[in-house]
Amino acid sequence: MIGHTGRVTGRVGTGLVGEVLLHVPERQGTEAFLAYPAVPGESLPVGTPVVVVEYQPPRTVFVASVLG
Repeated sequence: MIGHTGRVTGRVGTGLVGEVLLHVPERQGTEAFLAYPAVPGESLPVGTPVVVVEYQPPRTVFVASVLG
């Protein structure tokens, strides 16, 4: 899952469990994952494009904005 990209569908931030939709080509589709910010203190609003930097099975990811 590390390196996969997607979009925030539920705000990701400190003290929040957000949600992202990730494109998963190995499974030929898009799937929802619980998400936390990879950068402490960062807040990612709905619609932000993100990349997965850490994966904790089965459905939790830590993400960072691809916008920098």
